[in-house]
Amino acid sequence: MSSSLYQFKKEPGLSISAASTTATHVDGPTTSSKASKTLPFRVGHGFDLHRLEPGYPLIIGGIDVPHDRGCEAHSDGDVLLHCVVDAILGALGLPDIGQIFPDSDPKWKGAPSSVFIKEAVRLMHEAGYEIGNLDATLILQRPKLSPLKESIRANLSELLGADPSVVNLKAKTHEKVDSLGENRSIAAHTVVLLMKK
Repeated sequence: MSSSLYQFKKEPGLSISAASTTATHVDGPTTSSKASKTLPFRVGHGFDLHRLEPGYPLIIGGIDVPHDRGCEAHSDGDVLLHCVVDAILGALGLPDIGQIFPDSDPKWKGAPSSVFIKEAVRLMHEAGYEIGNLDATLILQRPKLSPLKESIRANLSELLGADPSVVNLKAKTHEKVDSLGENRSIAAHTVVLLMKK
């Protein structure tokens, strides 16, 4: 990242300080800012997928999940938090997580994904929105997440500053089909509704 501030033409006043002493200018697509300001709600979708490899920790929603494999990634590889960040950024009409926190920047090497989600939440509040509700689906063959699902959901709610009643989390297998079903990868989808404060 270079040493300037992100500037987005789509939502005037939005800036990114990316949990560091430096930030970057990114010019987003030019659209009418007037329409964006008056929207009573915004919807965003996020998707993420990571390869599972031995020797890495498996972190989901900020929780360490016991498993013989973890996500190979530049940061901590938290597929759920990455997905939620992209859903929030998408709802705000901002660039995706890979543009804001590029894996080519060594400062994000091994970074906890809570840094990314806190920045997305800051941008959400700065734009005048709050979480209406969030629905996330994790897709993985193993391990079974039933024993940890409530801990993951509670931690996600806390990171978002949202009441747990508006944060839903589901976990699905992939019926032993393709890399997800063969325990070679993990994926997540998230849909978020942002409401104007």
